[in-house]
Amino acid sequence: MHEELFEELRGAGFTVAAGELGENVTTRGIDLLGLPTGALLHIGDEAVVEVTGLRNPCAQIDTFQKGLLKQVVGSDDGAVAFKSGIMSVVRAGGVVRPGDSIEVELPDGPHLPLRTV
Repeated sequence: MHEELFEELRGAGFTVAAGELGENVTTRGIDLLGLPTGALLHIGDEAVVEVTGLRNPCAQIDTFQKGLLKQVVGSDDGAVAFKSGIMSVVRAGGVVRPGDSIEVELPDGPHLPLRTV
């Protein structure tokens, strides 16, 4: 999940910090929602995850804070916009630490946009 979402949520009056919405990794400065299916994220020295789709949050997120689901599943020009991060699968395990660098490796084109999983 991207730190920029937490900033947006705080701006809308929610009190949310990294790790509180069930995400395993929080990023900054990477357009996670704009990545294509199959992009690889190299995290730290060893870990690699493959992006598989957009995270589709369930109603349980509203038990954390009422109204949060509506905020992370917003509307973008009449179309539903899933903003609550991405899903991925581990391709190579490794130690991941706070502050590790994350490098994006795009798949060969044509790129397929992310869909909810």
